[in-house]
Amino acid sequence: MAILKFSASAVAEQIAHARACKTFLPNWNGPVDRPALILIVGNGVHLRSNGIDGTTTRIVTTEQADPSFAFADGMNPFRDTDWMAQRRMAFRDLTGQFYTDILDDVQVLIDRGRGAIRLATDGHSIRVFVRRASDYLIGGTYEVPSGLGGTFRVILKDACDTFAIVQNCGNCEDFDAMQPYRVPLDALMEIDDRRAA
Repeated sequence: MAILKFSASAVAEQIAHARACKTFLPNWNGPVDRPALILIVGNGVHLRSNGIDGTTTRIVTTEQADPSFAFADGMNPFRDTDWMAQRRMAFRDLTGQFYTDILDDVQVLIDRGRGAIRLATDGHSIRVFVRRASDYLIGGTYEVPSGLGGTFRVILKDACDTFAIVQNCGNCEDFDAMQPYRVPLDALMEIDDRRAA
C-alpha cells in the first residue's frame, strides 16, 4: 500500500473543473453522468477532472500529463527528478487510469481547510486517508493484515505519515518472535475496527 499526498488547492481546481462540465469522460463500464476525479499512474501520478468542456481535445492517457493537473508529492515529472523511482515504489510496474469515487469525501476535507489531501492505495483501490501518525498511540496495540488471510496483533513502535514500525505481540510464539517490521500506516486497525483485512 502507498499513501499519496496532493496539494488541496490543486485538487480543488480539478473538482471545480469537473463540476463545471456537463459531459464526462467514460470509464471502463461506459458513459459517466457525474463529476469525478481520475487518478493517472503513468507520466507521473496525478489527479484530474473527468470533465469534458471543449477547451481541450486531450483524452485521459498515462503517456501525457499537463502541469495544471494535481500531482502527487514527489511524482511530478515537471518538477521532481526522481519521480519515476517514487512512482515505482508506490505502484511497482502498474500504470493506468483509475476512476475514483472520492470527490465528495475530498471536498469535505477541502471545505474543512486541509492543506493536503492524502490517498491510500494498494494499486487497485483508492480511498481518502484522513489519519496521521500523531493519531496513533506509540506503544498502543493494533491489528494489521497478516498476508495469510487474517490479522496479527501488534504493538506500535514508531510511525510517520506513510508507514509504521510494529512488533507482533499476543499471537503465537513463533509470530511474536519476529523482528519489528514496517507496514503502511493505513494498515493499522484499532482492535475494535472490523474492516476487512
